[in-house]
Amino acid sequence: MTQQGAALQTYNNELVKCIEELCSKREELNRLIQQEEAEKTRLQHDIRVLTEKLSHVNESLARRLAARADFDRTIAETEAAYMKILESSQTLLSVLKKETGNLTKATEPRSSNDH
Repeated sequence: MTQQGAALQTYNNELVKCIEELCSKREELNRLIQQEEAEKTRLQHDIRVLTEKLSHVNESLARRLAARADFDRTIAETEAAYMKILESSQTLLSVLKKETGNLTKATEPRSSNDH
């Protein structure tokens, strides 16, 4: 019976040792879990901050793109109007030169050959 008691004591000691090792591994695992949970919380916060920044940048970008489109439209309209003014000026100059030529001819003294 003493031999059985000794074997039982050995089994008991090994069992306690195994349980202690499992508890130690569990504590280490729990420590790692807490670290990852803290990292997860930090990342979620960073994501919220970056999402808000991205939203502000998108809003600003949309306003600036709209403003640029307004500039482009205004420039195109102004250039088109300017081209019309140039064409009108060219036409006016051509008409004025023709009329000036006609007026000059009409006001020139007649030569004796013209009679």
